[in-house]
Amino acid sequence: MQFNLFQQLATGGAGIWVIVALSVLMITVAIERFHRFRMAAIVPAGLVDEVLPLWREGRFDQLQQALARRESVLAKAIRFLVANRARWPSEALGQRVGELASRELRQQQQRAYPLAVVATVAPIVGLLGTVVGMIEAFHVIAFTGGMGDASLLAGGISKALVNTAAGLSVALPALALHHFFRHRLTVSGLALEEQLERVMDSCVRPGDA
Repeated sequence: MQFNLFQQLATGGAGIWVIVALSVLMITVAIERFHRFRMAAIVPAGLVDEVLPLWREGRFDQLQQALARRESVLAKAIRFLVANRARWPSEALGQRVGELASRELRQQQQRAYPLAVVATVAPIVGLLGTVVGMIEAFHVIAFTGGMGDASLLAGGISKALVNTAAGLSVALPALALHHFFRHRLTVSGLALEEQLERVMDSCVRPGDA
């Protein structure tokens, strides 16, 4: 008899539908993160090289206009530095801009958090579906007196174990994606810190603040 995966999933019970909903959530979040969480959205290449000459020459209006067209985290941080360059001393300004950058990165991390939820919940739902399926299988055997019919028990166990397989099949890629985006966030954060240090060392600390 040929194994029909879709038929097994269809008879897997309510747990399968929960796992399907979790898989849709995983795919949606992953697509959004791949589209929006790019290095260019955090630390676009060449931005600091464009900013430094304008700052050193005192062309702050032109600098603000150039930064206004950018929506990256680095651009927001540099806009903050330019707007507050005369308001605080360099140490306080560096601390403030660090807090701003950290908050932006935490927001990026929070948007990928549903992947961790899926990775945690999906196998538990699958296990719960398996336990419920096993209970139902033994219940049927107990009330039909079919203990001697191995097909009844095997069929029920097969349907129950589909829940565990489905849960793990969703949890594993969700966990992998979660760690992938965490790694990308770490790399982006280090690059952001390096570029902000360049701006601070070149423009703020020499005496502009």
